[in-house]
Amino acid sequence: MNLTSTELWTRHLETHHFLQPVWDLLRLQYRDYLRSPLFPVVLTVSSYFLLCLPFLLCDMMGERWPVVQQFKIQPSRRPSASSLLHCAGVTLHNHVFLVLPASVAQWMWRPPIDLPEEAPSLLELVAGIIGNLLLFDFQYFIWHLLHHKIRWLYVTFHAIHHKYAAPFALATQCLGGWELVTVGFWTTLNPVILRSHLLTTWAFMVVHVYVSIEDHCGYDFPWSTSRLIPFGMYGGPSKHDVHHQKPNTNFAPHFSHWDKIFKTHADFSFIDKANG
Repeated sequence: MNLTSTELWTRHLETHHFLQPVWDLLRLQYRDYLRSPLFPVVLTVSSYFLLCLPFLLCDMMGERWPVVQQFKIQPSRRPSASSLLHCAGVTLHNHVFLVLPASVAQWMWRPPIDLPEEAPSLLELVAGIIGNLLLFDFQYFIWHLLHHKIRWLYVTFHAIHHKYAAPFALATQCLGGWELVTVGFWTTLNPVILRSHLLTTWAFMVVHVYVSIEDHCGYDFPWSTSRLIPFGMYGGPSKHDVHHQKPNTNFAPHFSHWDKIFKTHADFSFIDKANG
């Protein structure tokens, strides 16, 4: 039977052999670490700070890296040292006093998880990441919209995130405790709802951390996710930059379809006002 190249590629993606060696290495060599309830927390927190570093370096170098600064969305606005320290302090405070106690409590009452012997296929992994991102996109769009439309919710929980009109990487998790807990809850729950493989779950968590940082980084590079996904389906850093300038637009964290449906979508435009 003759198969087309597309059929051959699809069949290859659907096989479990491609990721099996990686999964076998992880589950056999690092079994005790991976089974711990603390592992997802360590994974996401370490990924966050590591993935912030390249963008932080770009901000610190500033005009000394003109080849990079040409992609700065708001070139006249760079985060000050006090802004960076403020966001780092808020992030560390939330993780020490909210995330860490919750993680320790979970570690104490929740038994270690079982690791399946079979890896997901590459197609399952990719589809699972996209599915989890789409589900989170819907959840956070509703949450975000309500926290802008209801003033008490905005002032009490979300206003801290809008301290800066020109976002930067470390501002990604400059959040109130309620928002951080909500985001963490959905990130943990959604793979359970979609019955994702553990490898898919962890990959989604890292990808989600990266695209969240990218949305706030303040740079629109040629390799930005929004430039790789066609037809304007993905928002990206430019669209989220608009949200920090015009807070009643672009509520969806990643994709653009919900904002277009609810007429809250806005393209990039620069508003010259001082960054806090």
